[in-house]
Amino acid sequence: MSTGSSARNCPFDFAEALDFDPTLRQLMNDAPVSRIRLPYGEGEAWLVTGYDDVRTVTTDRRFSRHAVVGRDFPRMTPEPIVQAEAINVMDPPASSRLRSLVSKGFAPDQIERMRARTQLVVNDLLDRMRDHGSPADLMEHLAHPLPLITICEVLEIPEADSAWLRANARTMMDVSLDNKPDAVRAKADLRAYFTDLTAERRRNPGEDLISALATARDGDEVLDDKELTVMAMVLLITGQDTTTYELGNLSYTLLTRPDVLAVLRERPGMLPQVLQEMLRFIPFRKGVGIPRVALEDVELSGVTISAGDIVHVSYLTANRDGRKFDRPDELDLDRTTPSHMTFGWGAHHCLGAPLAITELEVAFATLLERFPRIALTKPAEELQWNTTSIWRYPLALPVSW
Repeated sequence: MSTGSSARNCPFDFAEALDFDPTLRQLMNDAPVSRIRLPYGEGEAWLVTGYDDVRTVTTDRRFSRHAVVGRDFPRMTPEPIVQAEAINVMDPPASSRLRSLVSKGFAPDQIERMRARTQLVVNDLLDRMRDHGSPADLMEHLAHPLPLITICEVLEIPEADSAWLRANARTMMDVSLDNKPDAVRAKADLRAYFTDLTAERRRNPGEDLISALATARDGDEVLDDKELTVMAMVLLITGQDTTTYELGNLSYTLLTRPDVLAVLRERPGMLPQVLQEMLRFIPFRKGVGIPRVALEDVELSGVTISAGDIVHVSYLTANRDGRKFDRPDELDLDRTTPSHMTFGWGAHHCLGAPLAITELEVAFATLLERFPRIALTKPAEELQWNTTSIWRYPLALPVSW
């Protein structure tokens, strides 16, 4: 590891609710390329925080995701979430081939089909919330069930299996040390489940997304069995957990900012643009994700990163970079550029982003239409927040209407 200033312990988890972390802010201002230590894994890593530097690390071939495979790299969770065959640890051109195949599963006609199904799910969930009566917990009635039901429908996973699948996905994301044996088991169990499921869809393809992936061709290219298994697994995990937490965070942001709610009530057509700005603004996770390895010496912002060094990026800080965004710490509902990095960047921009955006747009358009006077029933400072996983989100959002 290259020499430099002393390393900081990450995550810098000192923020309240969705406030921006003060240590992360200090690093982005004073040491945009700095050394960090993480709870698990060997050695130290670099943390890159500026928008342009993050863009370089995520698009420049001198930084490799694949090179982390087999290394005990510094990370947030006791057991690495990554798997060797997963697209999220591939580099171009291997990842380009896979992305091309997978993008066929997220073609516009597929997304429109998903939008129609999502609308039915949202209608049903909000009917149940209305029947439950006010007050109700928006996390329980909308944020938790919607992404899981939607991704299971899109993948055509039997409803009876969904709770077991979610429990295993959650176990993989738990950051406590005593969880490691359970995380190893959960990963193996999920892998076995999706090995069987994807083999069945190869034999008998239907209308679902796994079947679309199993039959997708790009010239002579198809996904092999391991790639299909891991891709289905990644879609399930990322397709429900992250969307659940963003539904909670976006709801919290809306419910604690009457000015934003007022704009959306008056101009519902602004919703897609407002959601994008809120996605930029909200610090949705703790710490960092999957790193890269520098394949040669690279200089970023005056700091030399040596070949072989582990490099993490922070999309949170990139989204708040004052050199890129005017008034970065404000919600500017008219902001349309530059693009935020909440869904990642470059070769690892989230393939499921179109589905996530579709769910968020349908959920909030319907919620605000059906419950125009929705409001929190307790002060924001009394809400409880998750502290056990890599995600930041409210545990409950009690609302009345």
